[in-house]
Amino acid sequence: MNTSVAISATAVASLAERRLDWRHKAVPASENGTTHAEFLAAKHTLADLQTPLLTLDADALTANADRLANWCAEKGVLLAPHGKTTMAPQLWAEQLNRGAWGITLANFAQLRVARGFGVRNLQLANSLTDPRAIEWVAAQGSTILSWIDSLGTVDVINRTLAGSDSVLDVLVELGAHGGRTGARGVDAAMDVARAISASPNLRLVGVSGYEGSLAHTADDAGLAAVRGYLAQMRLLHEQLLADGLYGTDSVILTAGGSAYFDDVVTVLSPCIGAGAETGGPRVDLMIRSGAYIIHDDGFYRGISPFSREGDQPFTAGMYGWARVVSQTEPGLAILDAGKRDLPFDEGLPEPQLIGPVLGGAMEPLVGAEITSVNDQHSFMTFDANTTTVRPGDVVRLGLSHPCTAFDKWTVIPVLADTGSSRTNGDQTVVDLIHTFF
Repeated sequence: MNTSVAISATAVASLAERRLDWRHKAVPASENGTTHAEFLAAKHTLADLQTPLLTLDADALTANADRLANWCAEKGVLLAPHGKTTMAPQLWAEQLNRGAWGITLANFAQLRVARGFGVRNLQLANSLTDPRAIEWVAAQGSTILSWIDSLGTVDVINRTLAGSDSVLDVLVELGAHGGRTGARGVDAAMDVARAISASPNLRLVGVSGYEGSLAHTADDAGLAAVRGYLAQMRLLHEQLLADGLYGTDSVILTAGGSAYFDDVVTVLSPCIGAGAETGGPRVDLMIRSGAYIIHDDGFYRGISPFSREGDQPFTAGMYGWARVVSQTEPGLAILDAGKRDLPFDEGLPEPQLIGPVLGGAMEPLVGAEITSVNDQHSFMTFDANTTTVRPGDVVRLGLSHPCTAFDKWTVIPVLADTGSSRTNGDQTVVDLIHTFF
């Protein structure tokens, strides 16, 4: 797919003209006032940067993006990556360029960012209940799908658009007890679907859901909960077909975060296809994995389907870098990165390597652990009998949960082993990723 169609190549390219300064904490003070393009032209390396720092791995990003794009193509399913993970149009462009249907987002502000960068196909994995947001979506005149899980939401949209000829394309969202949003059960979802069908301002185009809030493990109990829920989604779809409640000849079934997308395809792929030859609408299955392009050294490393299958898993594509700022008692070092720099909600950072300087040679940091994090500091314990840690030493940290990593950085350097960096242990900054949270 051509990114000039799926997203504005001009808008994405214009990021190279942005000036870098004190607003971008990843940018060294010596480069204050330079543009993105000028910074890259200078061939900076990791050694030119400072801590605390979040970086991305160029090879991992490419491999992960290719891996899921190819898998979706093989399975015959659509991909609408959840863009709220990164809020980075440059990465959205990479996903769209590999054939993604569009970008999924979580709220009105994020929709505005995506439309500002010319993203053509958007999905709001949420309900529109703010009248200003409803009016904005109605005025866009191009593909924006949203979800509805209650009669109250149908009423809000009907009242907001009363008297207009606007029609919003929506999916009825199925939830589950103990989950997050979504109609609680098939019967409740059918009531919502009937109300959508009766509305002059709404068109039912599919069924949506999120299985990831129902389980947090890949053990038998977790997978049973996920598969049971997906079976209910399929039942809802079949009842909607039987009752003729879809308002279109092209239907979307969508579920699937980055933890259970394989189960989504296993349970729901039998619904794919059909169309005019069977007297019903064509049905497409769409997954919404977002974290996959970054992956991690924590939650997703353990639960990703490709990790569980053991066949060509995703690769961790982000690292934290922190410096020892205090080492005043044996076996305890205080690092200069904390909650405002690194994710901590799905597991604390993982010490991996240590060295005397950023961008220099590093060695494994065996047995060390981050035990807690404050706003600006992390507490790292280590065996003082076997490991020497000094103020000024740099620690590379593996991170868990990319969804809460990117929001802490306005600019994130992308590193690659190029040229002389292959021999001296340093890495070259080959791109800067801009985020819009």
